[in-house]
Amino acid sequence: MSPDDPARSRPLEHSASAAAPSDPAASDPAADRDLADLADLAEVSGVATAYRDAEGGLVRVAPRTVRAVLRLLGIDPSDPTAALTAAREAPWRRRLPACAVVSAAAPRPIVVHLPAGAAARAELELDSGRRIPLDPPGDPVERRSLDGEPWEARPLTLPAGLPLGDHVLHVEAGSRRLRCALVAVPDAVPGPAELAEPARAWGWMIQLYALRSASSWGMGDYADLVDLVDWSGRAGADVLLVNPLHAAAPTLPVAASPYSPVSRRFAAPLYLRPEATPEYARADERTRAAVDELAREARRDGRPDGLLDRDAVWRAKSAALELLFRAAGDRSGLDDRSGLDGDTDAAIQGLDDFATWCALAERHGPDWRVWPAELAHPGTPAVAAARVELADRIAFHTWLQRRCDAQLAAAQAAARGAGMAAGIVHDLAVGVDPGGADAWALQDVLAVDATVGAPPDTFNQQGQDWGLPPWRPQALADAGYAPFRQMVAAVLRRGGGLRVDHILGLFRLWWIPRGAGAANGTYVRYDAEAMLGLIALEAARTGAVVVGEDLGTVEPSVATALARTGVLGSTVLWFEQDDSGRPLPPARYRAATMASVTTHDLPTAAGYLEGEHVRLRAGLGLLGRSEQAETAGWRAERDALLDLLRAEGLLTGPAGMTADGAQFTPQARTELVFALHRLLVRSPCRIVLAAPGDALGDLHQPNLPGTVDAYPNWRLPVRDADGGEVTVERLRTDPAVARLGALLAEVRGASVAGGAFLTPGRGPSAPLKEDPRPTSR
Repeated sequence: MSPDDPARSRPLEHSASAAAPSDPAASDPAADRDLADLADLAEVSGVATAYRDAEGGLVRVAPRTVRAVLRLLGIDPSDPTAALTAAREAPWRRRLPACAVVSAAAPRPIVVHLPAGAAARAELELDSGRRIPLDPPGDPVERRSLDGEPWEARPLTLPAGLPLGDHVLHVEAGSRRLRCALVAVPDAVPGPAELAEPARAWGWMIQLYALRSASSWGMGDYADLVDLVDWSGRAGADVLLVNPLHAAAPTLPVAASPYSPVSRRFAAPLYLRPEATPEYARADERTRAAVDELAREARRDGRPDGLLDRDAVWRAKSAALELLFRAAGDRSGLDDRSGLDGDTDAAIQGLDDFATWCALAERHGPDWRVWPAELAHPGTPAVAAARVELADRIAFHTWLQRRCDAQLAAAQAAARGAGMAAGIVHDLAVGVDPGGADAWALQDVLAVDATVGAPPDTFNQQGQDWGLPPWRPQALADAGYAPFRQMVAAVLRRGGGLRVDHILGLFRLWWIPRGAGAANGTYVRYDAEAMLGLIALEAARTGAVVVGEDLGTVEPSVATALARTGVLGSTVLWFEQDDSGRPLPPARYRAATMASVTTHDLPTAAGYLEGEHVRLRAGLGLLGRSEQAETAGWRAERDALLDLLRAEGLLTGPAGMTADGAQFTPQARTELVFALHRLLVRSPCRIVLAAPGDALGDLHQPNLPGTVDAYPNWRLPVRDADGGEVTVERLRTDPAVARLGALLAEVRGASVAGGAFLTPGRGPSAPLKEDPRPTSR
């Protein structure tokens, strides 16, 4: 999604002196003291009172915003002095943290807070049940008076080389029995052995809904995913990045954006292939005939005017799945857990709540915030009664998730069977719909009265509000990070990798109080070390690769933390520029990244070369300056890229423009697209991806940020240069797609001399030299 790219605002380090909010009304010493205490309270609580914007300017946050965000964190700022005292005393009163995330190899000491001079003994209980006695707490590192009595903060040293996983720290101090959940994590994501440095890999990035086959129901599905990974793997690809496959509401209309799901823990039944279920295989002839007829309806109605109609697809598909579930009777019960990799409790944690939300959504609508008040929390007696009343619907939605898991497991198995080192890399969205299933079930650890976004910048002068509720940092830590871990584990068990959208959100997020407007927010800090460590732990358990979308302005400490943790960053060719705005030579790209020419939020390769994004945004009134100025800026950037291609020996002579000098000939455009991808191949980037549509001249980007209905976001199929829809069957046989795949495969060491193209049937070709004769398009 990369919603606030390419210019992200930078937070300022908290400082009571530098960052104290200014307030014209503050004219007396008491008020000044309150503001100073408010700034200190904000610092202790991880709330920014000032930040540096994308241009480096200092922006102070209004005190009312700071207070509003503190309230959203569960902190009462009405008396900032008292709240500050309570905040500073909180870790002392807890004595031990609720959960500590430590390096398994070299764990840091855990600080225990005890009355001065108190004797204590400690032991570590490993997840195997073995208990390890620890040395008594060490000398005090801090002292404080608490309720008039002296207290000390004393470190507990842990042994090096802990086994990965969940352990418990026990401390006895007098009559008190203290415990702390302790999670031992790897120092870095190990990743698949086949992709260990210096190995490089290549693959495809696809919007699964946009690639249908003759057998799918009007849109790409999990069975198509099996075919796509089989095709990719047999051609030598190691990665297939897919759009988020998170669950949407089971109601109509179906949400178009895959980045605003109702749950990130569960998968979308919209992508199920009914004929691939065991219930279809066991069904009687009449039931199968009814399902087959619904499939024909979906294929007929699912692409009106060439655009995806998710509502038509879901009407037909949900009806077919209902038929199969009913026809199977007891055999559709929960005893059939195929594809769930052992179906551990952790793997299905929260499934009952999710299925209950789905059943309630069918009755009351897909936003729990407008349901009857007695249903507004999963723990109420009314919800308990509803679980009984709606047991059949809950069983149906539970069954759907089991079928999703089975079909996604089959896809990942096909990927590994075809030789892919990673296989399917799933995109993890930034957040969830505030009215959805996760927000309902996890509202104790989510700030449901806040949304996240981005502050104002030169591209979005009013700021951005993405409408997604954030995690509450302390509540998440107090829960042992269980909801976060369950989410990551759920996505990873369905594939071989994870792309974390807006990974900067693990470090800090721009919080917007409800109704305040995107500009009236501030940054809230998170424990990125703990969250990255937990991602590394879950990835280590599955051998997965992890990529973070870290485009835009990134603090050096963030980049360092990602590199240290073995999380690959993201390289997008359009954004690779030096300080003067000139495109970087590929040799200067970051190595520890996954690279592509473009993303789903940006113009396609052909679209960029032709300026399609400028014309489109101008026609929709989305430009911040005149169309002429925007066109001039784009042409300067494009021409600089052409100069880079010349410098790299990938373009000689004229660039093959049409007679009016505004566009390229079709042949020239195709060759330029391939040359741009060759820049990525020449880079040191660890993984190089391409969109299959770029091989065929697709001009239409999947999503146009800043629009809702003005552009068919997330509804466009993959197309060729002539606007014809591209199917899975065509991808498998088209020479242009095969040629692009062969070019990308050179990252594995099979490069040809002189930077030549590999064209099927012709062998190596010379560097691109365009026909200088202009032609009409």
